Amino acid sequence: MNRSVRGEGTRSGGGTDTVVLDARDVHVVRDGRPLLRDVSLTVRTGEHWALLGANGAGKTTLLSLLGALVHPTHGTVEVLGRRLGTVDLRELRSLVGHVNPRHPLRSALRVRDVVLTGLTNSVEPQPRWAPTPEQEERADRLTGTLGLADRREARWTTLSQGERGRVLIARALMPEPRLLLLDEPATGLDLPGREQLIEALDTLREEHPRLATVLVTHHLEELPPGTDHALLLREGGALARGPVAEVLTDDLVSKCFDLPLALERREGRWSVRVTRTRRG
Repeated sequence: MNRSVRGEGTRSGGGTDTVVLDARDVHVVRDGRPLLRDVSLTVRTGEHWALLGANGAGKTTLLSLLGALVHPTHGTVEVLGRRLGTVDLRELRSLVGHVNPRHPLRSALRVRDVVLTGLTNSVEPQPRWAPTPEQEERADRLTGTLGLADRREARWTTLSQGERGRVLIARALMPEPRLLLLDEPATGLDLPGREQLIEALDTLREEHPRLATVLVTHHLEELPPGTDHALLLREGGALARGPVAEVLTDDLVSKCFDLPLALERREGRWSVRVTRTRRG
């Protein structure tokens, strides 16, 4: 039986853990148009969530709330125990790793220097700021985890789109956040770039078991094998949420995308095909 969209997610092992995100009955209205309607989501330490839905379903709007970039019109959002509207958003954003594939960097910084800007939450290195040897060592360790050990001295302007995406994940992890938000990280990647990114995210999950992640996509094929929870959004509302085994079903995903679909999962990876008629 499908989990009610008002139910809170639990860890796969049945235990509870620290809540890092808690959105309750959230509405977002812009210029009189509802972008989100009555959406709730609870994310705990070590959980890996996917936000899925068609274009315009509200995925990026919800991620902006979770990343403390915007306020809800109605409802409450708590990020790392801090409620939006009662805290300095700039300070709160510094505690969350937010990966935006449209990072505005234009200069030819080295990969190591781009990663280190995660400590200052800036696009370019801050004047008169210098990292400690320990911070440089962490930057090198993260670039290695993301499969970029041999590209540490490479220039940003020479990187492929896939390499840039992995650099930005390393950058987001520099302040040691408890939460990592990824907004369609596979956008614009070719097949090898996508697979390298997915492999890097799975390695990250293994090496940082208490890190919680929320990944936005509308392609199930882009989900790392470690994805354990999902929220389906349709026209700004929550269609279903909970463990992937309960949420990523033929019927629910078909309703989410308004298309008759058949899902298959093999070795943790999802594939989708269109069926001739909707099941049921």
